[in-house]
Amino acid sequence: MTVFAPIAVPDAQAAAAARSRQDRLTKPEGALGRLEDLSVWVASCQGICPPRQFQRARVVVFAGDHGVTAAGVSAFPPEVTAQMVANFDAGGAAINVLAEAAGASVRVVDIAVDADQPLSASIGAHKVRRGSGNIAIEDALSAAEATAAVEAGRRIADEEVDSGADLLIAGDMGIGNTTVATALIAALTDSEPVAVVGRGTGIDDAGWARKTAAIRDALYRARGVATDPVGLLRVCGGADLAAMAGFCAQAAVRRTPVLLDGVVVTAAALVAERLAPGARQWWQAGHRSTEPAHALALAALDLEPILEMRMRLGEGTGAVVALPLVRAAVATLASMATFDEAGISS
Repeated sequence: MTVFAPIAVPDAQAAAAARSRQDRLTKPEGALGRLEDLSVWVASCQGICPPRQFQRARVVVFAGDHGVTAAGVSAFPPEVTAQMVANFDAGGAAINVLAEAAGASVRVVDIAVDADQPLSASIGAHKVRRGSGNIAIEDALSAAEATAAVEAGRRIADEEVDSGADLLIAGDMGIGNTTVATALIAALTDSEPVAVVGRGTGIDDAGWARKTAAIRDALYRARGVATDPVGLLRVCGGADLAAMAGFCAQAAVRRTPVLLDGVVVTAAALVAERLAPGARQWWQAGHRSTEPAHALALAALDLEPILEMRMRLGEGTGAVVALPLVRAAVATLASMATFDEAGISS
């Protein structure tokens, strides 16, 4: 059983100081809206006011395949996962372009890609298995594999924080992963499949029906493990989502803020909150995707998305698009003059 260290609460004194400073800046109180709230959150995570600008924002894309694709739940064939891993490594994917624009760097890790060999030794250093099982008819993972995947995510978070990362973003890549993510969210929110199933990569009506049926079958199989987060990952999750859960939980243990992406990452985060209660205080939701299950997961975590751009790509793209707004929040709190400093009547 994976056990995480207790989660510390972000610094309340730094938060209070940040709120007080916001109220003294040369603007009406509350005039910067959500930017003010984000600046207070960053200050509380860093334990200092004014907060420091992020110097090493880091995206980690977790790649893995899912046996449930055999049920016809995706618009793309499973070999695309391995091809996209190569694209990430070459810098040609959307996340590479958007991360560069936002001032973040990207790492891709092969947790469960269905390929003979990882693209490279470093990309495959934390690989758990080749693909995950078809959750409609079998467990995604063995008990040992589920634990190993969570531990892999924990180690990856430690590697990044130990290397100087001061903000983390988890991204996902895996054909069929929205099916698995939706099953997890439905199980954890006690929701009916027809209410939470979206179009994923762009499936048609027949694909939607197959996806709904696969999730219904997975939920039936998972009915005995609804209160066991690692058990849920074993039965109706996957190695990549388990690793993302470990990553999000360990980031909170290490007091490192996280921007969550779309439905897949947020499903993993929902599990991570069960693994490490209180971890959600260290996270912000970068955006709300078009997947119905994403809104349910955000509500369960009590997180308000920063953006709503009708995005549904994954990879961490929604989170990195939100990153410049978080940077702007930090800059305003740290660099704006107060009324006293500017000699302006408040």
